[in-house]
Amino acid sequence: MPVNTNNKKLFGTSGIRGKIGEEVTSNLALNVAKALATYLGGTGNVVLGYDTRTTNKMLDNAITAGLLESGVNVLKIGMVPTPLVGYAVKTLNADAGIMITASHNPSQYNGIKIWNSNGMAYTPSQEREIENIYYSKEFEEAGWDNIGTIYHDKEIKQKYINNLLSIVDIKPGLKVVIDCASGAGSELSPLIFRMAGCEVITLNSQVDGFFPGRNPEPNEANLGDLMKIVIATGADLGIAHDGDADRMIAIDGNGRVGDFDKLLAIISGYMAEKYGENDLKVITTVDAGICLDESLDHVNGKIIRTKVGDVNVAESIIEENAIFGGEPSGTWLHPDFCMCPDGILSGLRMAEIVSKKGSLSKLLDNIPNYSNIREKINCSKEDKLKVMENMEKLLIKSFDDVIDVNTIDGVRLTFSDDSWVLVRPSGTEDYIRVTLEAKTIENANLIRDISVKIIKDNLN
Repeated sequence: MPVNTNNKKLFGTSGIRGKIGEEVTSNLALNVAKALATYLGGTGNVVLGYDTRTTNKMLDNAITAGLLESGVNVLKIGMVPTPLVGYAVKTLNADAGIMITASHNPSQYNGIKIWNSNGMAYTPSQEREIENIYYSKEFEEAGWDNIGTIYHDKEIKQKYINNLLSIVDIKPGLKVVIDCASGAGSELSPLIFRMAGCEVITLNSQVDGFFPGRNPEPNEANLGDLMKIVIATGADLGIAHDGDADRMIAIDGNGRVGDFDKLLAIISGYMAEKYGENDLKVITTVDAGICLDESLDHVNGKIIRTKVGDVNVAESIIEENAIFGGEPSGTWLHPDFCMCPDGILSGLRMAEIVSKKGSLSKLLDNIPNYSNIREKINCSKEDKLKVMENMEKLLIKSFDDVIDVNTIDGVRLTFSDDSWVLVRPSGTEDYIRVTLEAKTIENANLIRDISVKIIKDNLN
């Protein structure tokens, strides 16, 4: 296997992402495709899909050319949500899948994410092998008489819809407002909710790669219109997707964005009830709060934390034989369906919970409130290593009640009063992320101020 002597990295926390024309180009896409084909041995079938971004056809053509030139067949499924690519790879017995997307990043970004034959994202070790081949440029080359073939699958969307509807049970009449950010969920998500028995009102569900209605990241700052429409229409629930619909954030009937940790706690507890056994395991990441642990207390369940990134959650689900896994960002994995994060299925399951257990407002309010702060500090890729170099020592030195230190991904300190702070470099954007939780806002602000000062001092 070729060795990457440049020590450069193509892949971040969630595939390859960057600005078009700067970090992501058609030449990069061509060679990534050749590298994947080489990794597959110059044979096999690769599913290829893309979201709504304006640059997708450019990258789609480049990736197609690279795969064909290396002797690999391309199974094209067109503009689809990311979860449909993972589902298609598994269902069609393909050797790999490629989704062209930058997920929640703005429209000037694009990216490439690769999927395994079981529908799970490529692991970091697999990505390193792709990087090594990419930088060595030792690609498989098929002769003119042995290039790959293009196939178009027009039935996989209906199979996906049918399979989703077979595993959810939503009581009829639930009114749901769905905001797709003009992304890849725009065509399928409202349709599937209607077929599941919901009364659906759509928002930003016209396909548009410029994302004119809102930024594709589904957070409170971007969901003002959805929050207002849920209240104005008397809806039971609001569902917001990101650009490729592998994420879901829920809005309650009072127009409140559901706390990310609380939403994850609600679905984790529900999945535990659904399986009806003790000693169940749920996987989450180091940036998730303590309410998740409390959600499994009634079944003697266990929360296991891993690195940020859905592939890390997926790997841990398999290793631990867990029933469910998810990140506080709204990226949830349902191993009883597919190992690809699925924002549409996540939304359907949240609708199922509300239809059976009552209003999301009450479900959220039944979970204890903790002061949770998430901040992003601008930091270039070059400065991230510098900032994090002595972070563990600096943080420990600044607090006198540390009872646990977790360095699986960044630095997470847990304090004697159950409060905690995590400082980690973003794997997809030019930020250092600070995430923390405390029982009072005063303590949360104090932890935040100390941590942010350490980071900024390290940048100077």
